Amino acid sequence: MKQTISHCFTLLMCIAAAPLWAAAPSKIEASYNVLGFGMTLASVTETFTRTDDNYEIVSVTKAVGLLARLKPETIHVISKGKVTPQGLVPLSYSLTRKADTHKNASAKFNWEKSTLTHTDYKGVLDLPLAKGTQDRLSVLYHLPLLAQSENPEFKFSIADGNNVEDYNFTLAPEQQKVQVQMGEFKTRLISSLPNGEAIKYDIWLATEHDYIPCKIIVTDAKGSELTQVLTGLTITP
Repeated sequence: MKQTISHCFTLLMCIAAAPLWAAAPSKIEASYNVLGFGMTLASVTETFTRTDDNYEIVSVTKAVGLLARLKPETIHVISKGKVTPQGLVPLSYSLTRKADTHKNASAKFNWEKSTLTHTDYKGVLDLPLAKGTQDRLSVLYHLPLLAQSENPEFKFSIADGNNVEDYNFTLAPEQQKVQVQMGEFKTRLISSLPNGEAIKYDIWLATEHDYIPCKIIVTDAKGSELTQVLTGLTITP
């Protein structure tokens, strides 16, 4: 059971929310439920704030129900960076846990020197920073812009303070309807192709609601999956 709980929170860290628009609103407040193993495991509240060409995303994930009784964990994730015509350009990323503080991690993006600095329990590590790299929180603000370009495939790396993984994403050609707790949405599906031990993403973007992700499924290499569904949304132009 202890291993299962730890595994739940590993996948929870890969859940993110909300998107980027061609003209991003000044503020987005979204809420989600995270489902898995036949129950609701966590709630997510997320705030995206844009000031001129700067952005800040703050995400708080709290265990609920049985998972909260077994391990009352809270995960705070913050991404900061720039909004450009090409998408988000992250500058910093941090993940902190209330309980397992030894698993805290952060990443600094030095685009001038093409250096990515990871800091976690193993220490500080400088890595090459590839063009277009996103973090685990900024990535879902970046994907909707790519989806609206109608390119069928796109590639970039994702960093999380511990690792950097390369991703190939594909955009489904047709719309499909998806039912979640907030209602029914017309969507376009973006999926990442299997890549070794990397987390796999399936993301349904609500085409009539500024391409906000209304459903996200993350699956690990062992086949365990969590589903995140939209439960509330406020957008300030």
